[in-house]
Amino acid sequence: MDLYQSTLDYLLHSLPMYQRQGKAAYKPGIGNISELCNLLNKPQEKFKSIHIAGTNGKGSTAHMLSSILQTKGLKVGLYTSPHLVDFRERVKINGEIIDKQYVIDFVSKNKVNFEAINTSFFEWTVALAFDYFAQKEVDIAIIETGLGGRLDSTNIINPLLSIITNIGFDHVQFLGNTLDKIAFEKAGIIKPNTPVVIGEFNPITKPVFDQKSKEENAPIYLAYKQNTTYESDLLGHYQKTNINTVVCAIQVLNEVQNQIQISKENIKDGLLNVKSNTGLKGRFDLINKKPLTYCDCAHNEDGLKLIFKQIKSIKHKKLHLVYGTVNDKDVKGITTIIPKEAKLYLCAANIPRSMPVNELKLYFKNRVYETFNGVKEAYKAAIECAQEEDLILIIGSTFIVSDLYLYLENEL
Repeated sequence: MDLYQSTLDYLLHSLPMYQRQGKAAYKPGIGNISELCNLLNKPQEKFKSIHIAGTNGKGSTAHMLSSILQTKGLKVGLYTSPHLVDFRERVKINGEIIDKQYVIDFVSKNKVNFEAINTSFFEWTVALAFDYFAQKEVDIAIIETGLGGRLDSTNIINPLLSIITNIGFDHVQFLGNTLDKIAFEKAGIIKPNTPVVIGEFNPITKPVFDQKSKEENAPIYLAYKQNTTYESDLLGHYQKTNINTVVCAIQVLNEVQNQIQISKENIKDGLLNVKSNTGLKGRFDLINKKPLTYCDCAHNEDGLKLIFKQIKSIKHKKLHLVYGTVNDKDVKGITTIIPKEAKLYLCAANIPRSMPVNELKLYFKNRVYETFNGVKEAYKAAIECAQEEDLILIIGSTFIVSDLYLYLENEL
C-alpha cells in the first residue's frame, strides 16, 4: 500500500466521520477546530473568505462563485463536502484538487497533536483546507459549511460575506424540527458588521435572519429580489435561484465591500463554465442521451421536489428511478413526491450509514420496484430495461451518485 493510500485510510476509517457513521460521529462546536488552528498558527486569518450555509444549493453556489472569481483572474480556494469520488475534491484551488503529497505531509506532521485533541474527520479536513489555502496564498477562499452553521467547524472564519442559500427540513435530529430552529443554526454564520445574502424568502425564517442581523449589525441583502438573465452550464431549473444568489453576492462584493471588482462579463463567463473551471459533478448531470439519463445529489424533500418538477418538463415515455438513501432521512415524506408511475430500482450505497434495501422497500408498498445490492447493479438493470424514449434518474443521496461515478470511471 502506498503512503497516500495509507494516509487516506487513516482519515476515512480511523476517525469519527459523520458521512460514514451518522449521529455517532457528529461533534458540534468550534472548540476543537480552534485548538487545531492555533497549533497551525491561525491559517484562517491569512486569507479572505466567503462563507456559505443553507439546506440546499450550497455546493452549486460555492462552485459558481469560484468559477466567476477564477474568471476574474483570482487564485480561489474552494472547500466543500462531501466528496463524490476522490477525497481531495473537498479542497481545491482554481479547480485543481489538493496535491497528494500535501495531504501526506499534513497528516504526518500533525497526527500526534491532533489525536491528543480527539479530532474528527471533518475537523481534520477543515484544518487541512485552511492550512493549504494559507500556505498557497489564495486571494480568496469560498468555504461551505458541513452541517448547520453556528456550531460548524468552518465557523471560525471572519468572511467578507456570508451567504445562506435557503432553509428546509434536513438533519432535524441535530438542527431542530422546525424551520425557525434550523434557521437559527444557519444564521450562526452571520458575523458582526459583515453583510449577509439570503437566497430564498420564507416568512417563517425571515424574522430569524432579521433578528440575528440586527444583533450583529450585519446588513442583509435579499437575493430573491433579483431577476437575472444570466445562464449557467449547470442544468436544472432550480439553478436559477442559485444564480440569483450568486449575482447578489457579487454585487455586494463590488458595491459594499469594495474588495473585488467583478465585471458582468466575468459573471457571464464564470457561470457558463462552472464545470470546466471547478470540476463540479452531481448536479442534474446528463450521463447518457439514449435513453436520457441524469443523476443528482438531491437527498431531502425540498431538493427532490425540484428535480421531479424538472423531470416533468422533459419529454419522455417512462421514468426509471434508481433510488437509495441514508438511514436518517424522512423516506415516508419523500415517497409522497416520487412519481407513482416511476419504475423503482431500490439500492444502497456502499457505506454503513445507508438505509438497507430490505428496510427501504417497506416504504414502497403498492409500487413497482426491484431491489439490488448496490448502485452498479441497479443502474445496469435500469439501462437494460429502459427504452430509448424513456428517462433514467439516479437520485436520493450523495453516496448513491458517488457509487455511480465510481462505477462509470471504472468502466472507462
